[in-house]
Amino acid sequence: MSTRRHIFHALTTAALLAASLGVTAVHAQSAAPAAFPSKPLRFIVPFPPGSGTDTSARYFAKKLTEVTGQSVIVDNKPGANGFIAVRAVQSAPADGYTVFVGSNSTLAVNAALFKSLPYDPVADFAPLTMMMRAASLLIVPAQSEYKTVADLVAAAKAKPGQLNYGAGSAGYQLMAEAFNDATRIQAMHVPFKGASEVVSAVTAGTVQFAFAEMTSAQEMVKAGKLRALAFASEQRSPTLPAVPTATEAGLPGFTAYTWVGAMVSAKTPKAETDKLASLLTAIERLPETREFYERLGAEVMNGGPEEMRAFQASEIKLWKRIATSAKVEQQ
Repeated sequence: MSTRRHIFHALTTAALLAASLGVTAVHAQSAAPAAFPSKPLRFIVPFPPGSGTDTSARYFAKKLTEVTGQSVIVDNKPGANGFIAVRAVQSAPADGYTVFVGSNSTLAVNAALFKSLPYDPVADFAPLTMMMRAASLLIVPAQSEYKTVADLVAAAKAKPGQLNYGAGSAGYQLMAEAFNDATRIQAMHVPFKGASEVVSAVTAGTVQFAFAEMTSAQEMVKAGKLRALAFASEQRSPTLPAVPTATEAGLPGFTAYTWVGAMVSAKTPKAETDKLASLLTAIERLPETREFYERLGAEVMNGGPEEMRAFQASEIKLWKRIATSAKVEQQ
């Protein structure tokens, strides 16, 4: 009997040990970190729907969902020169699930326009990928008396300070101020929350002219609801071939581009930052991404974190130089 009890005890101990090890393994497995991303992400956009920034955010959100299986919410937070959107990114957990889809305005131009920013566009963000670049159109209402850039400039010189221009961001404001400086005219700045609002204001004749990115204005131009006086690029646009370049319109060498890129809080762990950068840069390099932007009259920008950081630095220097040249007083 003692032998039987000994065998029974040994078997019971072994079974309990095996069970214990099994439970431990289950606990270890459940405690292992889930692959990133393992829940929905949020793209914060500093402009309302209809802008090139918003369009880019929605395209990349759709593609990221297809790749990861996780939904991506596009959260538009326009106003206050992008400060509202930046604040939302800064106050969110720095875990990689909140992405800032910004533009040249929030990530470069603000550094030239403001004496003191509530954020540092370089130190507070970690770059992920570049998305797109689009040249701007100089637009006026369809029924405007201004048929050419020369007409607009002549009218502005005849009525100094009486013409208004709309700007949906700091970037567009500096574009217009650079135009004013190049043509030696005075025009009053009327701020709006985004490109779509500016396009609507010009269409209604609320302001006399504006610079608007191709992605938000070209369909209105094609429909005859806006008139484009010039395309601020080195070459004419394939989607609006009848619109002259700024050089052809009498402004030699004048160009004005907007661009869009994605960043996360600089406090985000490197593993999550690197994974997001890899995923988004892979989407950027897809042939269908290039085709998507070409249909909008824009172009895809190639480059991951390192290229974006270098480009951002060069853009900050550029816009500071433009602001100084145009004698734009810092706010």
